[in-house]
Amino acid sequence: MSTTEEFRRNSENFCYRHPDRQSFVLCQRCMRTVCSECRTPAAVGVICPECMAQQRASQTPAQKKAQRRWASRPMAAVSSERPTMTLGIIAVTGLAYIISLIPGVGSILTNALAFNSIFLLPQAGVIQPWRLLTVALVHDGFFHVGLNMLALWFIGRSLEPLLGRSRFLALYLIGALGGSVAVALLAPGVWTVGASGAIFALFGALLVIGRHIGADIRVIAILIGINFAWPFVLAGINAIGSGDFAASLAAVGISWQAHLGGLLTGAVVGLIYSRTRAPRQRGLQTGLLVGFSVVLVALLAIPAVAYL
Repeated sequence: MSTTEEFRRNSENFCYRHPDRQSFVLCQRCMRTVCSECRTPAAVGVICPECMAQQRASQTPAQKKAQRRWASRPMAAVSSERPTMTLGIIAVTGLAYIISLIPGVGSILTNALAFNSIFLLPQAGVIQPWRLLTVALVHDGFFHVGLNMLALWFIGRSLEPLLGRSRFLALYLIGALGGSVAVALLAPGVWTVGASGAIFALFGALLVIGRHIGADIRVIAILIGINFAWPFVLAGINAIGSGDFAASLAAVGISWQAHLGGLLTGAVVGLIYSRTRAPRQRGLQTGLLVGFSVVLVALLAIPAVAYL
């Protein structure tokens, strides 16, 4: 994304060792911004190279001996530059799509993972809350899963290094939850599939985080507007002949409710991340995310009343 002059002048938005690399992660000890190449994972947060050197210098002989012992054991090398969580989500979703193509097995998988708010009601006889999240794994065709995973790759490779793997995964899952809740509220009893809610959550978080760090978010806002308005444009074109916009919108087959829910959810999560960047706020950040998720689940009581 392009940046404003104010953003470029603020050194806190860039790694202190690599001024050309934007980052959203702080060293838990000195509070300086570090990129993925410079940070070392710690028990809580990450540590910059200088703080790591000071920590090693202060170690006792016993600690140094234990560290050498563990360092001598073979470990898998993982590149910190690769958006591993993004690739992992794409791999799992792609595997689910491949399984869905197997005759007999595919229909069982889709029916078990797709979302319908009726499975959240005691009246249905079977409560299956996992559908709130597993809906992001199943898709209606190659182009559906392909476009969603392409969008995930383009956003994830920029957003994951800013947030870190755990925050990125939390954003994706809470976004999927928010999209399902919106479908339950605005389109109860309607079957939906796809990761659109989670994808739009990434859009919403990127919009808020970009605004918070002073980036130029106009391009992001335009992309969000185009993607959100597209099903309504298609419905309007179809309604020219039929005259029934509501029926045309339903016939388009795109869940704008999931898009809206994911977008709003992602914006809230992005705001939480932006306001709780400091390592000392990690507990507050986790508490806010859990509390927000609880609120989303509690909203499911609203459409349940309509079925009584």
